[in-house]
Amino acid sequence: MDKGDRTVSVVGLGYVGLPVAVAFGRAYNTVGFDVDTERIEELRAGFDRTDEVDPEELRTADVLFTDSVEELRQADFHIVAVPTPITAGNQPDIGPLLEASVVVGKALKPDDVVVYESTVYPGVTEEECVPILERMSSLECGIDFKVGYSPERINPGDSKHTFTKILKVVSGQDEETLEIVAQMYGSVVEAGVHRAPNIKTAEAAKVIENIQRDLNIALVNELALIFDRMGVDTSEVLEAAGTKWNFHKYEPGLVGGHCIGVDPYYMTHKAERLGYHPQVILAGRRINDCMGKFVAQRTIKEMIKAGRNILGSTVTVLGFTFKEDVPDLRNSRVIDGVRELEDYGVEVQVHDELVEAAEAEREYGIGLKSWRELKPATAVVVAVAHRAYRDLSPKSLAVLFDGEPILMDVKGIYDADRLREAGMRVWRL
Repeated sequence: MDKGDRTVSVVGLGYVGLPVAVAFGRAYNTVGFDVDTERIEELRAGFDRTDEVDPEELRTADVLFTDSVEELRQADFHIVAVPTPITAGNQPDIGPLLEASVVVGKALKPDDVVVYESTVYPGVTEEECVPILERMSSLECGIDFKVGYSPERINPGDSKHTFTKILKVVSGQDEETLEIVAQMYGSVVEAGVHRAPNIKTAEAAKVIENIQRDLNIALVNELALIFDRMGVDTSEVLEAAGTKWNFHKYEPGLVGGHCIGVDPYYMTHKAERLGYHPQVILAGRRINDCMGKFVAQRTIKEMIKAGRNILGSTVTVLGFTFKEDVPDLRNSRVIDGVRELEDYGVEVQVHDELVEAAEAEREYGIGLKSWRELKPATAVVVAVAHRAYRDLSPKSLAVLFDGEPILMDVKGIYDADRLREAGMRVWRL
């Protein structure tokens, strides 16, 4: 297959950048850059620790994987897809994005185009990143090189809504740049592109996508807190309400990850800098951020009701990633429940075979247990709906307990009546 005229670089080869690089590699000469040397070596060997790219697809990917800035100079269309996390104080941390801009700036040449995909608050691309590109390259934006923004829409673990199958929002600093960006993405994204009128609009569109989801989940989480006091099963309420044609079904749970649990703080940060204190957005964040602690406290209550000792007891937590069937630990809210249980004097053992033990230890100081290492526990909290947990039978679950089984089914993945018939005490969020 003939390659396009341009050479593409993708800076940042994580959950977002790698699928983008592989897709562009089919149509263009492509350079995949990451500062993580170990990650580059793994990709060269055909191994993707994120599981976002099929091993065979990665093995045959026509991408030059490198950690060398010199290799970036080959490209004239640069895509930046690095993480934009938050600090411990829930403030935006655009440090990785600014560092990536330094790298790209060193490789920038006249007539190059730089497109940012990282989630930011409106204004970051032009006000924060462009000055760095200009300083590092000694070139002038708008004259020597152009910039655009195309928000990422990758959904980790989703094999249906992949990079090429999701409508891509594109923008540019002027009409000429917009056409270049639209043509480039349109040539590899089967779903097509939507042209935003300017960069700030595209930046805002991305951040509110996840704010909307965050608030909807916060609503059902708050309802779950209320229904729990009523003794009403939230899952059954949602099932009944969902029979109405215009009811939008969201499920309660632990809202973590690098998108929904992070992006709202980018918008609230910008709003507060403009003198406006957002109320609804922050209220939703407060509710969602408290759910891990609530699940832990509810677990303690169930143990007390069953007449079990709390101090020195053992609780098993199944699942540690931020969502089902992905190995991503970033901003997992399961840790909130673990810490709360530990505060009650409970010994907590955590199992998640999708997670590298070294990463869990490095990020959270948690030593994961293998299935065989799990000792019988007073209670089991199924925190993440991994397929491996969904497939467990009542008999398989029963071996995890010491005494009367107390099962905390956070995501409502089991048939509660069936488990109760098997002699289990079952609670669902």
